[in-house]
Amino acid sequence: MKIQDCIAVVTGGSSGLGEATVRKIVESGGKAVILDLNVEKGLFLAEQVGNDKVLFMKTDVTREEEVRHALERTKEMFGSVRAVVNCAGIGTVEKVVNKNKPHDLSVFSKTIQINLIGTFNVIRLAAESMMQNEPNEEGERGVIISTASVAAFEGQIGQAAYSASKGGIVGMTLPIARELARYGIRNMTIAPGLFETPLFDSLPEEAKTALGSMVPFPQRLGRPDEYAKLVQSIIENPMLNGHTIRLDGAIRMQPK
Repeated sequence: MKIQDCIAVVTGGSSGLGEATVRKIVESGGKAVILDLNVEKGLFLAEQVGNDKVLFMKTDVTREEEVRHALERTKEMFGSVRAVVNCAGIGTVEKVVNKNKPHDLSVFSKTIQINLIGTFNVIRLAAESMMQNEPNEEGERGVIISTASVAAFEGQIGQAAYSASKGGIVGMTLPIARELARYGIRNMTIAPGLFETPLFDSLPEEAKTALGSMVPFPQRLGRPDEYAKLVQSIIENPMLNGHTIRLDGAIRMQPK
């Protein structure tokens, strides 16, 4: 799929990896729809990048009616949904038992609800919409890209909920790709390592440098535009399907 012909829905598109993806798609000639709960940042980004190429919609990815409405509005505005990039998610840290108190079950449930169920909710509804697209010369109707994490493979102490949510995204990548193949819809996942996103905003520069030094090469935090470049590669390469790509500088996370 040519990125300049791409109409992409980006969840969590107001900041971080999602924002970089929106910028990359628009800079490359495509159009983007931002689904996010942060209205101020979403509207600012849409205005900055270009309101004729970007649409912002306040959307909770866990709510079916809100995602359906956003997809319908995308089709009304731009004609179709050709790509989806799932970046919406939260990070949580809590031990299974801490000071003789068990992990807050509501925190675990919320993490799964947003990161895993929210991602699946968008996938299933986007696939339904993409099935109606006219196929391109490759027979392709759409591409879906979700965001996991290296924590899906090497979760650290305190990441039981987060790792479970991201591991679920990795686990459903292949079966969804196999099912949607008959419709010409690809399904991929990216598992970033340590990236400079709003999750790290509260850390001092020394702490960020220390984290970056854990990466074999390059010895720094990943940049959001590097994630966006991989999104572009996946969109444009039809043989990329049913797989999780680690984007991590060869890091393997330690227990803590």
